[in-house]
Amino acid sequence: MLSKVISFALLGIEAYPIEIEVDVTRGLPAVTIVGLADTAIRESRERIKAAIKNSGFQWPSERITVSLAPSHIKKEGTSFDLAIALGILGATEQLNSLRLADYAVLGELSLDGTLRPVQGILPISLSVQERGPGSILLPEENTREAAIVSGIDAFAVRTLRQTVEFLSRPEMLKPLKLDLKELFQQSAQYHVDFSEVKGQYFAKRALEVAISGGHNIVMIGPPGSGKTMLAKRIPTIMPDLTLEEALEVTKIYSAAGLFADKGAVMATRPFRSPHHTISDVALTGGGPIPRPGEISLAHNGVLFLDELPEFRRNCLEAMRQPLEDRTIRIGRIIRSFSFPASFLLVAAMNPCPCGYYTDPKKTCICSTTRIQQYVGKISGPLLDRIDIHIELPSIKYKELSDARDAEPSAAIKSRVEKARTIQRKRFEIDGIFCNAAMNTKLVKKYCVLENEAKGLLKMAMTELGLSARAYDKILKIGRTIADLEASQYILAKHISEAIQYRSLDRKF
Repeated sequence: MLSKVISFALLGIEAYPIEIEVDVTRGLPAVTIVGLADTAIRESRERIKAAIKNSGFQWPSERITVSLAPSHIKKEGTSFDLAIALGILGATEQLNSLRLADYAVLGELSLDGTLRPVQGILPISLSVQERGPGSILLPEENTREAAIVSGIDAFAVRTLRQTVEFLSRPEMLKPLKLDLKELFQQSAQYHVDFSEVKGQYFAKRALEVAISGGHNIVMIGPPGSGKTMLAKRIPTIMPDLTLEEALEVTKIYSAAGLFADKGAVMATRPFRSPHHTISDVALTGGGPIPRPGEISLAHNGVLFLDELPEFRRNCLEAMRQPLEDRTIRIGRIIRSFSFPASFLLVAAMNPCPCGYYTDPKKTCICSTTRIQQYVGKISGPLLDRIDIHIELPSIKYKELSDARDAEPSAAIKSRVEKARTIQRKRFEIDGIFCNAAMNTKLVKKYCVLENEAKGLLKMAMTELGLSARAYDKILKIGRTIADLEASQYILAKHISEAIQYRSLDRKF
């Protein structure tokens, strides 16, 4: 007899339906699984057999054929165990197979028939909402994550036997319902604050400007100057995630299997800080069936690269296209995958290999050539995409011992949000949302300098030998500083401050 069960699988961060057909016919006892199944799925034969027997059902002494369609796409993982088991029980008339058409089924089986959670439930639930069937059967640990999606019924089951009983008596379980807005509000909390950072007022101001205009930034300073501490607090001054952005971020983490809290939405901006030994695949995403990398996990948040020159050159070069397009495209034979990658790049580095080139108290042992080679590890095309370069001095004892709290994140955030509101209105018809994304045409249109500012910029270009690249960046940064003061024109003081944020141009 033939039975059919609907399940879902992931391709990248998107879910697609899988039709599982189970045919039980006369013949030598054997189980054959077709449809490009990976090793984990092929090994499910033994798990499913033990689970069916230990749950009190009969294992058929006949030939069992399991087909996973569409058959041209490779499937992986253990999430099909429950669906295949129900298909076998339906094909052997141990349950009513007609009921199976009403549910999408997911779950890994243990040998005693209990269900274990699987990953990628949120994108699967979104696909169930869009494509049907509208109800989903899944392990209890995954139910809260599925219930985040409105418009579907998520039923929690603990064992194979309970699942079969539910299919016979649907009234025994009620679908779980959650208040998404309430969950979102409960999760929107940070555990760090800018008020904890002593001193470094210039760096804090630069970070405020960077967030306000969406400018990528690199901080240059000796060890212990607070670069990492500042970077970790950047999400606290970024505008709040919208509900749509939060679902998009949660979807990426769910697909990657990194969503620890199954019953909540990621309502805070992501902060990712990969080690400098990371590979290009781990950074950008990839694998036989591509998974999101660090730049996608930082989507709508911050990607922090500490010790920037120590990263492999191929890793840094791989970020050039995502920084420009806000997506990462990965090509495979079966198809191309596109992962979102709209993040703020925040980098930190020492001023030289020994770290003490700018420290007044400690002597630097590096030659000028060595310092230039060290900084030169960052390629020009990548540096083109970093608007702000600032130097951080060592923190003085007087600042560290000050018992007063510094300005809190909430105060800085309110100024950032006002500047972002101005930019959203300005670029409403241009398809961008921040000053950093302006092209040459928009820079000419919106970066209007008053006469004194023009003279100051001309002098800076001449005296400091700044490049055309620096000229364009200074205009964009000046526009952001003007927005923070709600000024229509870019004044001389705005240009003066913007020039200070191009440290690498002035030094090298």
